[in-house]
Amino acid sequence: MPRRAFLVGTAFLSLLAAPVSATGKTMNGTRLHQAAGQNDAAAITRLLAAGAEIEARDRNGATPLLVATHANAVEAARVLVQAGADVNAEDLIQDSPYLYAGARGHLEILKMTLAHGADLKSTNRFGGTALIPACERGHVETVRTLIEAGVDVDHVNNLAWTALLEAIILGDGGPRHQQIVDLLVRAGADVNLADGNGVTPLGHARAAGYDKIQRILVAAGAR
Repeated sequence: MPRRAFLVGTAFLSLLAAPVSATGKTMNGTRLHQAAGQNDAAAITRLLAAGAEIEARDRNGATPLLVATHANAVEAARVLVQAGADVNAEDLIQDSPYLYAGARGHLEILKMTLAHGADLKSTNRFGGTALIPACERGHVETVRTLIEAGVDVDHVNNLAWTALLEAIILGDGGPRHQQIVDLLVRAGADVNLADGNGVTPLGHARAAGYDKIQRILVAAGAR
């Protein structure tokens, strides 16, 4: 191998092996972001003790806690939350640990955020609360948890849809979405609150042929 190529290769390997400080940047964010994504609670504890910035942002504007939430890295999230990480810190597309955990059904992390100051009125880039996408995606226990926490069941997003409408329009009409519709109705959701085109939840359920959901709605006074 020519000496120049050898020296360049050696220098490159040395850079790869060089240590990065607790607050130093990696290719995408900090060492803390990396540890969070890998659910490495021990590394997170060490990095925080060494002075790592708990609210540092990666190139997507995500904090280490949001990275942990993306990965459903429960132990990493627990360490970060207990260390004071902001559960409402939003990234560049308006996701926060609280909102993302709710939308994706990451129930353990969601409960942590609720216990540490989650903003129940915060909304995602579609103007929806954490409850609305949870209903769409069929996360029954997440929906139950958010309702019990006090999230507004009749909040209307930018599409003019409530959680009830979204559960019907974007759901599959199966057992999970039937349970979710029942939970929303029992929580006092307005069964006649129509979408932007004036179509009610019952109208959408009829159009989709969701018989069980229709029965739940009619029993609750839907028209």
